[in-house]
Amino acid sequence: MKVKGTKIAIVTGAGSGIGRAVAVELLRTGWSVALAGRRAERLAETAAGVGTETPEALCVRTDVSRPGDVDALFAAVRERFGRLDLLFNNAGTFGPGGVPVEELDYAAWRHVVDTNLNGAFLCAQAAYRQMKEQDPQGGRIINNGSISAHTPRPHSVAYTATKHALTGLTKSLSLDGRPYNIAVGQIDIGNAATDMTERMRNGVLQANGELMPEPVMDVEDVARTVRHMAELPLEANVQFATVMATTMPYVGRG
Repeated sequence: MKVKGTKIAIVTGAGSGIGRAVAVELLRTGWSVALAGRRAERLAETAAGVGTETPEALCVRTDVSRPGDVDALFAAVRERFGRLDLLFNNAGTFGPGGVPVEELDYAAWRHVVDTNLNGAFLCAQAAYRQMKEQDPQGGRIINNGSISAHTPRPHSVAYTATKHALTGLTKSLSLDGRPYNIAVGQIDIGNAATDMTERMRNGVLQANGELMPEPVMDVEDVARTVRHMAELPLEANVQFATVMATTMPYVGRG
């Protein structure tokens, strides 16, 4: 069964945090959404939390670092919805936080790179193929960057390297998508209140070696920003957006 008359999105990492908030925001505002993530039960919780008066949600267990999983995700979306208007490329991991570079295990480095960078590439490539071939042609990809795409935290070499690389991926995809009406942008987020940032309330390591609590912002403000980017006409694009807790130590970090 294909859903007609609605915009179709894929949200990766939809089982928690920013991905869950964005998926819920899109569903509540008339989108049909494929929820992708490694834990099927968490995806079901996201879908169930929206209520019944929403467009259809499709839950697909997906490890974005596995090409076969990504192929299956996009095949399921084509089968159910017939097209794709938006990929929110969100799945990611910080990895082992607080580990000095000289002590970082190579397997941990590879896990972060495989998830944050290779996974983003695989999903973007699959979305690009779908958007190029569908009729009408085109669509939008929004990559979830980070404040760390600009400025690192101490002991975050794997996460920071992948987020800097994601900026290059965004720029290249944006350029290559022009002939096919594919718009690509990036949202760089700082201290959205999720399980991943809960530790910030208790104090995180700063560049001067001190532990300091950091302010956070409501994750729903991030979700609304993503929806604004997503609902622009394809002739307009937010290339880069930074959404952050107003007083977090970013401007002037270090």
